[in-house]
Amino acid sequence: MSEFYEVFYCLENSIRKLVADILIDAEGADWWESKRVDEDRIRKPATQRRKREVDSGITTRSDRLIDYTTFGELSQLITDNWDLFDPVFQSKSAVSNVSNQLNLLRGPIAHCNPTGELEQERLNLAVRSWFTIMS
Repeated sequence: MSEFYEVFYCLENSIRKLVADILIDAEGADWWESKRVDEDRIRKPATQRRKREVDSGITTRSDRLIDYTTFGELSQLITDNWDLFDPVFQSKSAVSNVSNQLNLLRGPIAHCNPTGELEQERLNLAVRSWFTIMS
């Protein structure tokens, strides 16, 4: 299971970096506060997740709020800002479809549940699909 967790860790963080880099180029360092990030669907939930960490007294995972976004919210950032991501991906629908697949496969892995051989193959294919849909 640890190898699949590592795959997701690397994939999610590479997507966060891609999203942040593109939005920084478009909006500058304060991109998180721009109209490009939906207040209700992305900014508030990420802020609440960080606040829960602060309030619990544990060490926060990051100073960057994008690090508090879910896999689905990252996909939403891409599709909401398709004008910026169109040169990076072949299809907006493909981003949504592959992201949905990855999100479904992510659950058991993130929650330390064993996955069957078929799900392991699906994960490998979904990750390959993610990189295939990139232009």
